[in-house]
Amino acid sequence: MNGQTLQHHAARVEAAIASGQAARSALVASWCRSSRLHHLDPSGRRMPTRLTEAELFYARERIAPLLAAAQGAMDRLYQAVGAAGCCVLLADGEGIPVDRRGTPADDATFQSWGLWTGALWSEEHEGTNGIGTCLVEQRPLTIDRDQHFFTRNTLLSCTAVPIYDHEAALAGVLDVSSCRADRTDAFSNLIALAAGEAARRIEADLFRRAFANARIVLTPSAEGQGGGLVAVDADDLVIGATRSARVGLGIVPGRPWQPVPAADLFGDDTACDHLAGGQRAVLQRALLRAGGNVSAAAKALGVSRATLHRKLKRFELRAH
Repeated sequence: MNGQTLQHHAARVEAAIASGQAARSALVASWCRSSRLHHLDPSGRRMPTRLTEAELFYARERIAPLLAAAQGAMDRLYQAVGAAGCCVLLADGEGIPVDRRGTPADDATFQSWGLWTGALWSEEHEGTNGIGTCLVEQRPLTIDRDQHFFTRNTLLSCTAVPIYDHEAALAGVLDVSSCRADRTDAFSNLIALAAGEAARRIEADLFRRAFANARIVLTPSAEGQGGGLVAVDADDLVIGATRSARVGLGIVPGRPWQPVPAADLFGDDTACDHLAGGQRAVLQRALLRAGGNVSAAAKALGVSRATLHRKLKRFELRAH
């Protein structure tokens, strides 16, 4: 990359910042953060900072549940985009890639660009980029080539999707990056769809693992949102909900979840009918396995005899 190219991109970034476009452009707002908040120079040539092996080990340990939940989804996503010269990165909430998938033949190229585990891709360190800007704005986005803050990153195209944990808190980012110049808008749109679906699978797996002893119910899709998941315990209390479920139910995602009766949350909608049908089946199976013994069935379900009798009455079931 020659000096003229460096100067041209840097001048373009500085001109956009000076023009006051930040109020109208999310991209320019990110450039402003990079320059004025983090004091970065768009013409800077320093490559991404990398953690030591020990630091990366501890970073991976901190998000072990996310790492475990992401394996299958990352494999499938890589199978879809890897042959097109893309790598798949899973980054933590600090913008540190902790796992990746890539074609061995492309490893040297991606490693030279810093698209590797242990690199620091927060906006604070790398300015506007897929992973770091996604963490700040908490929305799916693509930072394509010269949309990056640093001139040295303008050969990259990065699509990033936020991942939320079982408490609806931002847990990390799933990123698909490419260094190829022939990446088209149509292909970028396909990558965005595939990455979004992969992120939702990871969130669902995280949620099911966190509420392994609860019944998991799918909530109806909200406009522009996929269906969410809620966890319901043996006492009909909703004890957890994914971020998409909270959005669909009109609940502010950022607040701590307080258990709420399922009937109060769902009312008479389809999700409540699905919940009731699922619970009735659970009760029937428990009674059959206990040979009709209410005490044994209650113990197996982890509820009191009184609670089980109340549920049996509600669903018009009788012990034999």
